[in-house]
Amino acid sequence: MNLLSIGGSDPSSGAGIQSDIKTFSSFNVHCLTVVTAITSQNTSNFGIVEPVSQKILKDQILSVMSDFKIDGIKIGMVYNSDIIKILHTKLRKLKIPIVVDPVIKSTTGGMLIEKTAIVDFQKYIIPLATVITPNKYEAEILSKSKITSKKSTSMVAKKIQRMGAKNVVITGAQTGSKKISDFILEKHKEYYISGEKINSINHGSGCNYSAAIVFALAKNKTIEESLRFAQQFTHNSIKNAKKVGKGIVITEIQDPIHKELSEAIEKFIQIKNIYKNIPECQINYVYSKQKPKSIKDILGISGRIVKSGNGATVAGELDYGGSKHVATALLIMNKKYPKICSAINIKYQDTTISKIKKSKLIVSSYDRKEEPKNVKIKGSTIEWGIKKAVKNTTKIPDVIYHKGDFGKEPMIIIFGETPDNVLKKIMKII
Repeated sequence: MNLLSIGGSDPSSGAGIQSDIKTFSSFNVHCLTVVTAITSQNTSNFGIVEPVSQKILKDQILSVMSDFKIDGIKIGMVYNSDIIKILHTKLRKLKIPIVVDPVIKSTTGGMLIEKTAIVDFQKYIIPLATVITPNKYEAEILSKSKITSKKSTSMVAKKIQRMGAKNVVITGAQTGSKKISDFILEKHKEYYISGEKINSINHGSGCNYSAAIVFALAKNKTIEESLRFAQQFTHNSIKNAKKVGKGIVITEIQDPIHKELSEAIEKFIQIKNIYKNIPECQINYVYSKQKPKSIKDILGISGRIVKSGNGATVAGELDYGGSKHVATALLIMNKKYPKICSAINIKYQDTTISKIKKSKLIVSSYDRKEEPKNVKIKGSTIEWGIKKAVKNTTKIPDVIYHKGDFGKEPMIIIFGETPDNVLKKIMKII
């Protein structure tokens, strides 16, 4: 998937083009960019803006559109009327999701659009929007109306929609002590989406939100699904924000793969008596990127999940390439069944195998006693074993096991599409 970010350059990498590159990369998609303006800013101050020339703007657009299939576009900072009119001319006939983030003022106080260009923004950019995401202040500027109640929020959104946007989201339309709510106006319905309020000023959350929306829309999610996904993604980016400069914090993009695996591991170690299922070689839990080429594309624990009294604990950090054996097993499985992107090993027990078979999970196995000598010498047992176990399968195995060999511990490996999917299978058998 290729997503295009059109906006200004922020040298602090807190917002703008640089922020979008981080966001899209975290979704494992390719980020194309068209720079509209160069800004000088950091976490404390906003300096000056220098818009790019019409010539280089047109050439950037031509360069990306002539070479790439673009699946979605996010428009951020546009700054002046010349930029606005060029973008309208080049984008108006496209039939792909376009999310407009109408940035007017930076968090550190700089103006990101000329006041004289707002009328042209309303006329030429807003009609391009599949979704437009003004905050309360930006919505008031665009509509020339104040938001003072739920009724006025709806009226303001409808004014913006009449300018041509298909769907309008006013972020932070309602705020309480613990919750913050976004107002959404679709074609035939209006509603609020609420989330936990984090009381901090940050740099980048608006960019994170609009970028996450266009990603979800490009994945064919509905408007509401896309907005809920984006709100959760943005909440996490604010929650993980870091103070990297001398001023306000910058939102931190957490790798979704890291997030999903981390949450599943936390749930796994909380399972009652789970320590009884930890083998002598201990446990690793892994999750891969799409189409992994090596174990370096597979996230795992650099240490292991180990026994801790009558419980379990994680010894080590999550790291790509952190697992060797379970990651290799997943790599081989993924080559035949690309949907399978997660795996965990647990202790071999006859009672567990019995439960697995009764649960109607699909099971395969291999005999380590049949392992060729050259495989033993090269130390590629797991690769040989998984290949053998899946060679003649027509259905995706949920579980692959072996009963060990002289000096080699028997093992069960459970596979799934995601760490949560693996966890559900585990709950059926222990």
